[in-house]
Amino acid sequence: MAGKFFDQWTIGETLTHDIRRTVTETDNLLFSTMTHNPQPLHIDAEAAKASEFGQILVNGTFTFSLMVGLSVGDTTLGTLVANLGYDKLVMPRPVFIGDTLRAETEVTDLKPSKSRPGAGIVTFTHRLINQRDEIVCQCLRMALIQGCPKETDA
Repeated sequence: MAGKFFDQWTIGETLTHDIRRTVTETDNLLFSTMTHNPQPLHIDAEAAKASEFGQILVNGTFTFSLMVGLSVGDTTLGTLVANLGYDKLVMPRPVFIGDTLRAETEVTDLKPSKSRPGAGIVTFTHRLINQRDEIVCQCLRMALIQGCPKETDA
């Protein structure tokens, strides 16, 4: 288990996630097909070439999903009760086939749960950054996280 319990997080804590990912044409095509997204900018090389981008634009929902996925191992793996929502999602720069992406996470809020004693809501700010150090995606993720297990008397 790599994720932390609610009690172990501090506001302002920032993580640079080790795993990076170079986006492939297959990633983009499979994700677009799997989610029934027929946007020509994502799957039609000729249409994309005629666009202002001049090339295939990676599906934004893939970009968002990759950002969250890259963060899970260091944030919520094994401690998550539930993701409660995502907010303020922005994609300030496009992602293209061949871009190498990395993620960073900052803890921006901590709130004890009213309904689950010991657990709490951690608000993460996730950022996805390309090989040119440009932010390509950012959002807030609110996650209900387990509290530290209580030691029991043996």
